[in-house]
Amino acid sequence: MVKRVAMLFGVIFIIVGVLGFTVPGGMQMGDATNAPKLLGLFPVNLLHNLVHILFGVWGLAAARSFSGAVAYCKLGGMIYLALAVIGLVAPTTFGLIPIGGNDVFLHTVLGVLLVWVGFMAKSEVGTAAATA
Repeated sequence: MVKRVAMLFGVIFIIVGVLGFTVPGGMQMGDATNAPKLLGLFPVNLLHNLVHILFGVWGLAAARSFSGAVAYCKLGGMIYLALAVIGLVAPTTFGLIPIGGNDVFLHTVLGVLLVWVGFMAKSEVGTAAATA
């Protein structure tokens, strides 16, 4: 299951990153306090979109092994929980990436899901029967 979650999150992050480039102004750095919004809810800019794509590539690469997927879920989840807290304190991450507003809730949900899957993952033990 953890490998599927890493792959699913990887694909979704890549899609979100690419969609962020389709938002008018999503290719620019501009003013992070008035950033364009994906779906009218989630602020994006060039760096934000690139971060989503990188998280997606990491997820796809991590999904190739159990230990990689577990590490992705645990570490990625902790990063997203940290981003949720930072979004409350510095919603523009010092003018670099807009992560305030609705992103705080979204990052919290993503972080909790990833951490939960990462820490609840059961080791993949082969059950192949020995043949004589």
